[in-house]
Amino acid sequence: MWDSNSVLFYFYLGMAILAIWAVAQAWSSQSRTETIHPFKAFGHLLAFYFAYLLIPLVFFSIYAGWTGYYSLHEAIFVFLLSGVLTYARFIEPHLIQVKTTQYQINADKRLKQPVKIALIADLHIGLFSGHERQLRQIVHKLNHIQPDLVVVAGDWTYEPENKLAQELAVLKEIHAPVYSVNGNHDEQYPGPPIRELLHYALQVNQVMDIEGQIVEFEEFRLLGVGDLWAGKADMRSLPDLPQDKPWVILSHNPDTVDMIPKLPTRPLMLSGHTHGGQVELPWLTNYVMKKVSILGHKKGMYRHEHADVFVTVGTGLVGVPFRFRVPPTIDIIELI
Repeated sequence: MWDSNSVLFYFYLGMAILAIWAVAQAWSSQSRTETIHPFKAFGHLLAFYFAYLLIPLVFFSIYAGWTGYYSLHEAIFVFLLSGVLTYARFIEPHLIQVKTTQYQINADKRLKQPVKIALIADLHIGLFSGHERQLRQIVHKLNHIQPDLVVVAGDWTYEPENKLAQELAVLKEIHAPVYSVNGNHDEQYPGPPIRELLHYALQVNQVMDIEGQIVEFEEFRLLGVGDLWAGKADMRSLPDLPQDKPWVILSHNPDTVDMIPKLPTRPLMLSGHTHGGQVELPWLTNYVMKKVSILGHKKGMYRHEHADVFVTVGTGLVGVPFRFRVPPTIDIIELI
């Protein structure tokens, strides 16, 4: 029964059935998205579900190379390509890392007590990422770290389903106050008309939208700034605000740092937006990044004329359902 022809028949039959399932899942999922681009959603979801074809292909490449159905070079090529894509689709997006960076917010003196800020961004709840499994991982890690506050630097969504409030319910389990600003995908640059849906989902799940607001802490102030691409990043009035404490500025796009005026104390901006490239490939990723950040931000700390900006690679997926050599990350900024 299990001669070479039988194995080939069942392999191709299984792939066909899996492909039909992928099309059905993509069609079903796009019907629940809050998007004005259903065919765009369907096309993206096809890539997301067709990726399941990679798993049997990995094992078949081994069999095909062993039996001579593929030449050795063909088998190695198919195995490596399908293996890397399988890792980038099914494994790395769930390998959430935690990284800590210390930062002296006041150059003249240290804080009386260090403050732990957990920075996350680009959850992109919707087509590819930010579903219950990943959100529970994030909440579990945050509670283990025990930060003093959590800040979310925008891009909550990526064409989400119409049950966003229920999906975010797990955030109520975070044992720290959560502050947030919107990103370009939350503001239709580009993105579906989901601002009201997102506003309600954050409100009922105890996430505080601080765009245009100031949050007072004992030794610093936190300022929420709107998205640059949406034209909401005006900080001209910042010098007129109280300057007796240093500023931490939360804004989605790190290029916003160029708009910060000179202040008595050097501010720190916390941002996301770039995903660190999301897929790290030689030359190609750096070329694409020039379209994402004009100032060349990718990940980590950057020093500018009037402020420093820290860029997190975020946790979600956009464009393609892969992360490669840029695992999702929760950044802990420890102010000292």
